[in-house]
Amino acid sequence: MSIVSFAMALFAGVTSLAAGNVGTALVLFLVLTVVAVLTSPRAFPKSVSDASARAASAVDGRPIVYWRPGCPFCIRLRASLGRDANRLHWVDIWADPEGAASVRAVADGNETVPTVITASEAMVNPQPDRVRELARA
Repeated sequence: MSIVSFAMALFAGVTSLAAGNVGTALVLFLVLTVVAVLTSPRAFPKSVSDASARAASAVDGRPIVYWRPGCPFCIRLRASLGRDANRLHWVDIWADPEGAASVRAVADGNETVPTVITASEAMVNPQPDRVRELARA
């Protein structure tokens, strides 16, 4: 998704620039580049496996966030957490089938993300403020 967005940014920018629309070219390139960055898996903290996240969470008590690249709700959550995102364990369900199974177990068989699991509760697409509270606790 992010590579496609960046390719679109280049295409739109070059096309508008060739047509003599420098301002439009710049705006299109910048907007689409920001979309590419936000949808990139690199915008998220390093993902770990479901097993690693569960083991670490059992020791440090931090919540686990299950996510997938390109998910707008995951992007919203990640952006709202800011630096607090590093206090959570992140599992990419597209990279870890066991993580996807964990999400299906609490989301009525669906792979709805973001899903946040703590020692006492599971939340499907929780409010970012709630997750921020958990991260800071």
